[in-house]
Amino acid sequence: MVIAWSQGYPFNWGVGTLSTLAVILIMLATYYSGEYYDYDTDSLNREYNKFSGGTRVLQAGLVPKKQVLLAALLALAAAGIIGLILQFYFKTGPFTIPLGAFGMLCGYFYTSKPLRWAYRGVGEVLIGICYGWLAVSTAYYLQTGTFGLIPTLASIPISISIFLVILINEFPDYTSDRASGKNNLVVRLGRDRAALLYASLAAICFLSIVLGVLAGIPRLMAFLSVIPLGLIVRNLLALKKREYREKQALEKICSRTLLLNLGTTALYILAFVLWI
Repeated sequence: MVIAWSQGYPFNWGVGTLSTLAVILIMLATYYSGEYYDYDTDSLNREYNKFSGGTRVLQAGLVPKKQVLLAALLALAAAGIIGLILQFYFKTGPFTIPLGAFGMLCGYFYTSKPLRWAYRGVGEVLIGICYGWLAVSTAYYLQTGTFGLIPTLASIPISISIFLVILINEFPDYTSDRASGKNNLVVRLGRDRAALLYASLAAICFLSIVLGVLAGIPRLMAFLSVIPLGLIVRNLLALKKREYREKQALEKICSRTLLLNLGTTALYILAFVLWI
């Protein structure tokens, strides 16, 4: 939305508010369904940290399982209703519902039966696409009625960094995921090779920021990129020392990876608002 506004398109507050709410609802549906369908896997987990292993709410018996599933379905239904309003009332374009449906399909079935993307080794990729390209490009499309190169370029580092968040958060869950048949990338690769994948993609993440500036992203982002670079370098050094084998050190890597994703997103917003 910020990208569209920075390019001179009028900002539609109704569309912006409803589309943001729809994204929140889809994310809630994803989280709630994950709590429900990952219950057995999370119950086996004894190595989780604050970034992995679920919220432990169901394991503690604080909320009935069926209520969590019901909340997920209600959130999904509400997001669908918003999609209909956006397309048919605000007339945001023919791709509105297909884009939203793709996000709902990927999010809800991340751990939900029968698709269970996270159990098939493709969940990380789908989350990267949805949280990065889909969110940025759809927000731009709903405001402008078209797609663009600039939002796509801006979405690449965001996609990669959220992929890294999911990947590193699977490290503490490796034993329980493996025992329960949750064949995500860390289970399939093993922690050492998954660490190499993390390192490679982290480097590509920074490179994509720089190349994006050369292709038309505001120049300010080139200067701001030193911030995510610092986080990337710190994590690469930690991975080289195999600090992911130590619980407290791994939690710090998880924390910095989340900060990398959130910080990169915030820096792009700042760069487009100031537009140099």
